[in-house]
Amino acid sequence: MQAIVVRQHGTPEVLQVDTLPDPVAGPGEVRVRVAAIGVNPYDTYMRAGGYANAPDCPYIPGADAAGVIDQVGPGVTGLTVGDRVYVGGTAAGKSHGAYASLITCRPSQVHALPARLSFAQGAAIHVPYATAWRALYGRAQLQPGETVFVHGGSGAVGLATIQIARGAGHTVVATASTPEGTALAQQAGAVHVFNHRSPGYLEQVSTALPGGPNVIVEMLANVNLDHDLTLLARHGRIVVVGNRGRVEIDPRKTMGKEAAVLGMALWNLSEDELAGIHRQLAPGLSDGTLTPVVSVELPLADAPRAHTLILEPGARGKIVLMP
Repeated sequence: MQAIVVRQHGTPEVLQVDTLPDPVAGPGEVRVRVAAIGVNPYDTYMRAGGYANAPDCPYIPGADAAGVIDQVGPGVTGLTVGDRVYVGGTAAGKSHGAYASLITCRPSQVHALPARLSFAQGAAIHVPYATAWRALYGRAQLQPGETVFVHGGSGAVGLATIQIARGAGHTVVATASTPEGTALAQQAGAVHVFNHRSPGYLEQVSTALPGGPNVIVEMLANVNLDHDLTLLARHGRIVVVGNRGRVEIDPRKTMGKEAAVLGMALWNLSEDELAGIHRQLAPGLSDGTLTPVVSVELPLADAPRAHTLILEPGARGKIVLMP
């Protein structure tokens, strides 16, 4: 099989295509012939080194993929050869093993891919949508009638967050930095989308959500966290989904509002907990409430380029590798 292998941490150039022996589905496993692989920002942090959940080198990056089951190991029931599936993690680990043309997974890591979705869209489900669900319901405990501000709404997680919250009937406001990103966030269901590169956009958010948002899902906390605390409603919650450095805040802002700043990472969840989230997502993925957005499809060998693109400003959905 073809796979991307990281033999030492470093710049995107350490992502090298290699030919490895085909894996075999062992007891309690299935093998998936991969048609598309999702690229996530954490893949780049892990590759660079120093990431908390990074495996030892050499390793195959990636947790998101989609394809067809082509081998079922002993003891597996309910899954058959030919099933279209999307993948969240592999038998190698929750957070790596997917940048390959063949992968083995435990049954709890594979989920039915609705016929309405392409394999590329399937590769854009696991991390973005499970993260969005966990942020809104697992961490923020979003309640009926509450409002949501997605600070960075045009990337894969931002769009998933908008779709999930809007699908549940919440008023959602978001930001983006390009006309294309603004259009995507609006299509996902945000009632207002403001340019977070424009002076005064925070005042526009305050005007759109008088009293402040009840929940803020934050994609770049090192830049925005102190601003979020200013915007937030009384008893509001900020969920930090993305961060790339340190930030100075005024803790007094949390006091008067009795605000909460909550961190989250999917790797803290068990496979059973993740499987439970995907069961919650399944109806929306089937009926069209939830539709992953793919911005770029690249050959597997272009993984270094994908790792560069995903960290550039102006995100517009998911970047996908095609083996």
